[in-house]
Amino acid sequence: MAKTGREKNTKNKSKHTKLMTRKKNKKKSEEALRKERLKVIIQKANSQSNND
Repeated sequence: MAKTGREKNTKNKSKHTKLMTRKKNKKKSEEALRKERLKVIIQKANSQSNND
């Protein structure tokens, strides 16, 4: 029998999609931030080794 009334599960699906995109964006931004920090550290190390 078909379910009557409002659609099944559409609200939860949209919430889940929203949360998953938020999670993915957070992970991407954290990875980018980490890469930037590593670049700065590597540049400092290289400049110190060149000066010595």
